[in-house]
Amino acid sequence: MKGFIDDANYSVGLLDEGTNLGNVIDNYVYEHTLTGKNAFFVGDLGKIVRKHSQWQNVVAQIKPFYTVKCNSTPAVLEILAALGTGFACSSKNEMALVQELGVSPENIIYTSPCKQVSQIKYAAKVGINIMTCDNEIELKKIARNHPNAKVLLHIATEENIGGEDASMKFGTTLKNCRHLLECAKELDVQIIGVKFHVSSACKEYQVYVHALSDARCVFDMAGEFGFTMNMLDIGGGFTGTEIQLEEVNHVISPLLDVYFPEGSGIQIISEPGSYYVSSAFTLAVNIIAKKVVENGQFSSGVGKTGSDEPAFVYHMNDGVYGSFASKLSEDLNTIPEVHKKYKEDEPLFTSSLWGPSCDELDQIVESCLLPELDVGDWLIFDNMGADCFHEPSAFNDVQRPAVYYMMSFSDWYEMQDAGITSDATMRTFFFAPSCIQLSQEDSFPTEA
Repeated sequence: MKGFIDDANYSVGLLDEGTNLGNVIDNYVYEHTLTGKNAFFVGDLGKIVRKHSQWQNVVAQIKPFYTVKCNSTPAVLEILAALGTGFACSSKNEMALVQELGVSPENIIYTSPCKQVSQIKYAAKVGINIMTCDNEIELKKIARNHPNAKVLLHIATEENIGGEDASMKFGTTLKNCRHLLECAKELDVQIIGVKFHVSSACKEYQVYVHALSDARCVFDMAGEFGFTMNMLDIGGGFTGTEIQLEEVNHVISPLLDVYFPEGSGIQIISEPGSYYVSSAFTLAVNIIAKKVVENGQFSSGVGKTGSDEPAFVYHMNDGVYGSFASKLSEDLNTIPEVHKKYKEDEPLFTSSLWGPSCDELDQIVESCLLPELDVGDWLIFDNMGADCFHEPSAFNDVQRPAVYYMMSFSDWYEMQDAGITSDATMRTFFFAPSCIQLSQEDSFPTEA
């Protein structure tokens, strides 16, 4: 049942009717308690299939190009390839991973805003032609090293979300686009479309209105230079909720009909990442150390100010130098759940959760209310499928968490009914003996 991030010889457990994710986690918590208490992931591939169905139901006119850096585990890439998504790659390694699955170069976009020359040459060698660019220096690198490049001009959006350093945003201004089009013409670089990106942190959907208007302006501008524009990339920023997807679609759909109508020959694409994978993975971590502190030491106000009750600091066997790396740049979007059973009226204490490094940056949760835990107890974090699968640091020989994949029989049958398993990629995914085992041993008994 175990699969590793760089190991294609993984397997998928099919769940009997009546068995759920909680049963699977219970099973592996028990196993890991006996064998070393290492952290581990459980990935429900059926959730990825359902996210794709949701995408098709709400925004069928937009083709998804999955952002590979979000989660490049082999099962995720293989199932998305079988579902027919494209792939947005930011490096040579990501491009190679996707091509190994038999994905055609036309379904791969090289999206890094800062490209190494060697990687541009690699893209040219393997036929990956579509790439993004937002400045003249990048354009010249592309011109020198990729004669068949097809470039999407990456334009900036007018986000107003506060607290973000504008100098770190990528994308060129509408004013600078004319200059870049002139440069492209001189360099004989083919411009085929426009890309923009709206952050998932942005709640003002009016930003899409301005971005689509700007994109239309660039299309018209490019036409003046003789470029044939046929692609619009609206980026990522999709959180994974159907409500957000519907809200965005409500704003952009009428504008797409006006600016880029069906039949205009313009393909609309997007780069969802966490949308597909965030909710599909759950992380289980073990408490490896515990310390009692005064309640007043916590500054977030979650605890009982002035209370004589103790507060607790817990260290876990995974942290920001492992699966919680994204915590260094953004807030954690999941609440820890205690795995062991406890009484409803059991007292809750102000608690702080840290990784194993003892580094001041390795704080996972500043303050929350939990029952008193012991060393060896387990905490469960859901929504851990995005930006969590990195090579851990060598600190204290922290092991990379194992990844266990599962899927319910109902999701499996739904995929078969949809004809997905007839695809060549899917046949490799499910029927190659070295890859997926569909024998009875791969199912979890309901009493597990």
